[in-house]
Amino acid sequence: MTTTLRRELRRIYDAAIAAAAPGPLIGRAFEGLAPGSEIVADLFEQARRIFVFAAGKAALPMTRELVRRCGAKLETALAAAPADPTAPSFDTREDFAIVRGGHPLPDAGSIRAAQAALEMAQAASTGDLLIVALSGGASAVVSLPAPGIGLEDKIAVTDALTRAGAPIRELNTVRKHLSAIKGGRLLAAVDGAMVLTLVLSDVIGNDLATIGSGPTVADPTTFAEAVAILKRRKVWGRAPESVRDLLERGVAGDIEETLKAGDPRLQGTATVIIGDNGTAVDGAEREAAALGYRVRRWNGLSGEAEKAGRAAAAELSGIDSPRSCIIAGGEPVVTLRGTGRGGRAQHCALASAIEMARGGLIRPDAALLVAGTDGIDGPTDAAGAFADPETVARARAAGLDPELGLAQNDSYAVFNALDDLLITGPTGTNVADLLIGIVGA
Repeated sequence: MTTTLRRELRRIYDAAIAAAAPGPLIGRAFEGLAPGSEIVADLFEQARRIFVFAAGKAALPMTRELVRRCGAKLETALAAAPADPTAPSFDTREDFAIVRGGHPLPDAGSIRAAQAALEMAQAASTGDLLIVALSGGASAVVSLPAPGIGLEDKIAVTDALTRAGAPIRELNTVRKHLSAIKGGRLLAAVDGAMVLTLVLSDVIGNDLATIGSGPTVADPTTFAEAVAILKRRKVWGRAPESVRDLLERGVAGDIEETLKAGDPRLQGTATVIIGDNGTAVDGAEREAAALGYRVRRWNGLSGEAEKAGRAAAAELSGIDSPRSCIIAGGEPVVTLRGTGRGGRAQHCALASAIEMARGGLIRPDAALLVAGTDGIDGPTDAAGAFADPETVARARAAGLDPELGLAQNDSYAVFNALDDLLITGPTGTNVADLLIGIVGA
C-alpha cells in the first residue's frame, strides 16, 4: 500500500470521527439543530436544578459539554466511563465525579456507577431535570444485577453469548432482564423530575431500547425472549442456576417485567439522538469528496464479519475508474472459533485481503480500512486494520499464514507483523464501525 493511499484512508477515517465528536453534537441539540431537539432548550430553561449522568465510551466529553452548558443550575454531574489503565487513580482534572466501570464485561466499578445513577435519579424531584447521556459501552460500564443474581453470574452469561456471536440486540435483551437498572428501571426510580436522554448511538437502526440497554425508555422485549435467546445460542444449559431461576420466574409472572410502552412513568420524558453511525459516514463522505473521490455508499458492513470482508473485496473489484471510493457503516459480528487476538474490524479486513489475493481484485492501487469509531477493536489496542491486494503476499513472505490467522481469530498477529494496524487510542466517541475502500490514481 502506498503512503498516499494509507494517508488518505486515515484522513477519511479521522473526518468521520470528528463528525461524531460528542461535544459539538450536544451543542447542536441545545441549539435545537438536531432532529427532535426543539424541546431541549425549553427543558433547560424550565429546570430548577439539573442533574447530569453520562455513561459509556463518550461519557467524559459528553459530561464536559453538559456541565459547561448547565452553569449555575447544575446540581451534580457524574460520568461513568470505561476503566482506563492510563488514567490517574483519582480523576482530579475534571470538575465532576467519575466512576470507572468494566468493559466489555462489567466489574465492581460498574456496580458503583449503577448505584450512583439510581441515587441521582431518586434525588431529583419535581421541577428538576435529570439529563442522562448515553453512548456505546454504557451497558457494561453501568451494571447492577437483579436481586438474587451475582455479578459473576451475569458476566458468565454475557461472555458466553458474546463468544456465541450474539448481536448487540440479543445481548441487551438478556442483560435487561438480569438487571436492576436497565430496561427502563432507571427511569422508574425517578419521582417527579423531568428526564432528558441524549443518545450517541452505536446501534445500527437506533433502537432506543437497545442503546445502553435502554435505562430510561420502554422495552419491548420480554423474559420469554431472553430465555429463547439463551437456548438458541446454546447457552441456557451452561448458564448459572441463579440466572435460569430468575428468568423462569420472570416468564411465570412472578417478577415485574421491564418498562413497557404506555406506562405513565414515561410521561415527562424526552429522548434525542444527537449522533449515530450515519453521522460518521456523512463526515467520511465529505472528506473523501474533498480529496477528489467519487463516493458511493455501500450497505454490506453487517452480518458475519468474514462474509462482509469478502463482499467488500468484490465491491472494490468491480470498480474500473480511478479516484473512486466506497464507504459503509455497520457492526458485523464474529463467531469465535480460535484462541487468537483480534476484533470484528480486523477480522473483516483480513477476510477482505484474502479475497483480494484470490484474484477478485486486480487493481494494484486499491486499499481498504475497516475500523471501529471508538478506537478499540475487540480486546486489542487497535481500532482496525488496513488491507490491500498485496497483504496476503507480504504476510506469507514474513512467514505468516493469513488463512490460519482468520480461522483462529488471530487477525491482530497478521496485521501487527505487517505494521498494518490502525492505532488511534480511545477516540472519545462510539458510533459502531466504518469500512472505507478506495481506488487511487
